[in-house]
Amino acid sequence: MNFLDLFSGAGGLSEGFLKAGFEAVAHIELNTYACKTLETRSAYHYFKSNNMLELYKEYQKTYNQTEKIRVEKRRELLSYVPEGIMEPVINEEISEKTLPRIFEMIDSRLGVMENNEIDLVIGGPPCQAYSLVGRARDENGMKDDPRNYLYKLYVRFLSRYQPKAFVFENVPGILTAFDGNLFKNIQAYMKRVGYNIEARKIDAKDLGVLQSRKRVIIVGWRKDLNFCYPEIIQNCINYFVDDVLRDLPKLRAGEGYKGFSYNLNPNKYILESGIRYGDDILTHHIARSHIKRDLEIYKIAVDKWNKDKTRIKYTDLPEKLKTHNNLTSFLDRYKVVAGNEKYSHTVVAHISRDGHHYIHPDITQNRSLTVREAARIQSFPDDYFFEGPRTANFVQIGNAVPPLMAEKIACWFKERLDMI
Repeated sequence: MNFLDLFSGAGGLSEGFLKAGFEAVAHIELNTYACKTLETRSAYHYFKSNNMLELYKEYQKTYNQTEKIRVEKRRELLSYVPEGIMEPVINEEISEKTLPRIFEMIDSRLGVMENNEIDLVIGGPPCQAYSLVGRARDENGMKDDPRNYLYKLYVRFLSRYQPKAFVFENVPGILTAFDGNLFKNIQAYMKRVGYNIEARKIDAKDLGVLQSRKRVIIVGWRKDLNFCYPEIIQNCINYFVDDVLRDLPKLRAGEGYKGFSYNLNPNKYILESGIRYGDDILTHHIARSHIKRDLEIYKIAVDKWNKDKTRIKYTDLPEKLKTHNNLTSFLDRYKVVAGNEKYSHTVVAHISRDGHHYIHPDITQNRSLTVREAARIQSFPDDYFFEGPRTANFVQIGNAVPPLMAEKIACWFKERLDMI
């Protein structure tokens, strides 16, 4: 079974399908750093299947070295993958102008695979134009944003390749945007090219992820197939957010860990979720620096949360720590990750800006999350290597579909499609 991955990001959705046994035809993504992450991950899958992971681990150890060394070592790493083996990562914006070129590359890949059919199309266009927050902040309610209509380009892939089914992931706001008319148009376009569709809201925390992340998953299937919406069994989570944090070396603000090893052995949740294995290499565990005032606020926020599970409001702070004039909105700008709860609040791309919304729950560390901690809350495995600077890493993670959530959806599809 294979899939075509549109608007791929760093590959959270495709990682779940790869783990479920699907093969990627190609990934299409605009962001250059995300594309490099996808290429590195593709190399990982090749090395793993050919018992060559030591090469990959040697590359992981370049994380703490200069960019020049990393670039050279990455070039060397990718040279070990035979030509035509690694699935193509197409670094293009999906547009009317680029579609012919993209289609040509996909057709060429199908020829190499000796396959003329795509089983599944997955992916979701950028969600900013559909999000409630995005519409609230834009003076025109995002009505003029061209990203509103990327679904039409998604449908062009359905029309050309006629996959058995597709998975279209997005934020809940897609159902209500423009008084619900946008979603009606999406339905009409998808039905016009031969698909029955159904949309449901799914929360990642119900699928084993230690994070509340509500998403709309639109599933479509060709009208000639006897198909239905996945019956996904909800997980009963008996773990806490601290379970994905406590085995990592402790850091203070501004500190970085360069040892590649862990503080403790992996606990049951980390093993069951596939986040860590016994011989993994620890990377991306470097803490941001914070100014003294923010560190004082962090301590107050963590102390208040850990004592009575109460979120601090900006207006609660001592006057000496207040610097913003806006005392009526965005009062939750400092937020602690709920280590003592079964799930955290949603990790979004805004984490790349300052970390104030993602304060580590351990008051002795007094800092915001590292890239690796954010990745773990998103259920990315520790062997997932994010390319680019730290800011780009955070954006990739915040925009991703949790791989564990994707895997649960993919497993159902694989079982069902195998019967068709």
